[in-house]
Parts: sequence; C-alpha cells; structure tokens
Amino acid sequence: MSEHEPYTFASVSIEEDRTRLAVSFKTPYLSVLALRAGDTRPFLTLASSEAEITITTTGGGPVTGDDVSLARELVKVATRYLADCERLHAEQFPGQVAL
Repeated sequence: MSEHEPYTFASVSIEEDRTRLAVSFKTPYLSVLALRAGDTRPFLTLASSEAEITITTTGGGPVTGDDVSLARELVKVATRYLADCERLHAEQFPGQVAL
C-alpha cells in the first residue's frame, strides 16, 4: 500500500473499568447523512465501507440543550476543518479548483 492510500482504522481497548472504541476515517470516501426519526430525534451518520459512526440525542430520547450544544460544536469544528482543507489544498495545488 502506498503512503497515502485511503483507509478506515478501528481499534478497541479493554481495561478493567472501561472499554474504548476509536475509529479513524482516513478517506474521502464517506457517506455523511443527517436523518430524522419522525419528529422525535435527529441522527448524524458518518460511514465508510468498513465502519459507521452515528450520533443521536442523549439516551436516544428527546432533544436536550446539551444535544443542541453538541450540534453547534460539530458545525463549528466542521467549518474549521473545511477552511483548513481549502487553505491547504490551495497551497499544495495552486490554481487547481477543489470539487
């Protein structure tokens, strides 16, 4: 595999008091979906062919203030990620327009 081939990496660590799952999507080949379960709660899903992560409301129940705060934080960091990608792409590939 070449140095920059896309991939998804998942790991699990099991300790005495907790289990931790980590998933890294190192690929542009993701589906990103925002869905809603009726009028009760939204879902945000990021998925590759190897793994999927879904975020929804606290306990799968009604939307809380904390859920709204998390959604705002997701928008903020996604906007920063976009700006960083656009800037770095422009620096690395001058004159080339990103799709």
